[in-house]
Amino acid sequence: MPRARIVILGAAGRDFHDFNLLYRDDPEVEVVAFTATQIPGIADRRYPPSLSGPNHPDGIPILPESELEALIRRQAVDRVVFAYSDVPHAWVMHLASRTLSSGADFEIPGPGRTMLRSGLPVIAVSAVRTGCGKSQTARWIVRRLRDRGVRVAALRHPMPYGDLERQRVQRFAKHEDLAAASCTTEEREEYEPYLEAGGVVFAGVDYAAILAAAETEADVIVWDGGNNDFPFVRPDLHVVLVDALRPDQVASHHPGEVVARMADVVVVNKVRSAEPEQVERAVSAVRELRPDVPILRAASPVRLDDPEAVRGRRVVVVDDGPTLTHGGMAFGAGHQAAVAAGAQVVDPRPGAAPEILAVYRAYPHLERVLPAMGYGEAQLDALRRTLDAADADCIVAGTPVDLAALVPLRLPVVRARYEYEDAEEPGLGAWVDRLLEDQR
Repeated sequence: MPRARIVILGAAGRDFHDFNLLYRDDPEVEVVAFTATQIPGIADRRYPPSLSGPNHPDGIPILPESELEALIRRQAVDRVVFAYSDVPHAWVMHLASRTLSSGADFEIPGPGRTMLRSGLPVIAVSAVRTGCGKSQTARWIVRRLRDRGVRVAALRHPMPYGDLERQRVQRFAKHEDLAAASCTTEEREEYEPYLEAGGVVFAGVDYAAILAAAETEADVIVWDGGNNDFPFVRPDLHVVLVDALRPDQVASHHPGEVVARMADVVVVNKVRSAEPEQVERAVSAVRELRPDVPILRAASPVRLDDPEAVRGRRVVVVDDGPTLTHGGMAFGAGHQAAVAAGAQVVDPRPGAAPEILAVYRAYPHLERVLPAMGYGEAQLDALRRTLDAADADCIVAGTPVDLAALVPLRLPVVRARYEYEDAEEPGLGAWVDRLLEDQR
């Protein structure tokens, strides 16, 4: 019988993982293309033959998602597989409608088929939306485990935006590793805080090989899930973050609702930044999905390195890129800290470079805050030019990356830092300790 012809819709992350796990070694399947969206500059590449296996000896093209209908018809596609995250439910069904009307079936592989199994205990940290505080929570868990003498390897949701062959298995233990891998700003935002805390983080393309590498130097695996994706590795403890500042988005996005329904424990974060009514709405939204799930409350306190340096000054604010863009937040930790310190936040748009103005057009909810864009050298240079042109006395950086070390800037930089903090007892630490006891 002829091989089933498949297109995988992705964003340089779950798409590659699902291919490796489900389709690469299946002789009855031919993946004719990946498509790409969300991240600029990741289309018009090729998934290399060294990763695609003997059933796809020429590799697989990666094309823009905008070409979906034409691709289905041109390649006589049988099935379209959805494999990315952090999108509204309606977005998924619009893609399904485009697929079905073009003559192909639509499929969403679930956690049961796509989670790897580890021989070690696994703690997974997910979130219902980007920007809930997932990565800081994962880092807090890593520190708690290390303080108890446990060797930990953090596995980060993939961000392979460059040379896929070189990025098959990535291990970051020092800042030089980031430079050697030509990491984007988004990658640095996720990896640098682990390195500053003395940790090791793994990422890349082939998560079976990545997990195997991590298992050689760890006692426990911590999965730090990007966007609002469900884990690539089957967890023994699944912690899911909900944002008290966005109480209406617990079940609004895919696969955020999936992870909320999967959770072993839900953490409602930022409870000291939100209004009490918002916190209760978030808790009620979780209860509607999972009446039985344990719910913890946590804070994400923000502190400036030097509050006096910004008090009464004109500042331009740079905040975490994904949180502001496809995470949908109008501001981040940097803006919150600058306002609390008495700074005057200036609008960066009048002097914004064309590449940054394009970001503002794509995300019109953004105003007096600048997302830390840097998916390539040109975009990173556009960020630098925008900051240099700002009518300000200094920069407040709420991104986890050390911006001043990444690009030369005209203005001094004051960093805003934020970490996970339990807002009640017993908190998340009790769940982590219980897992260790159970494993012993």
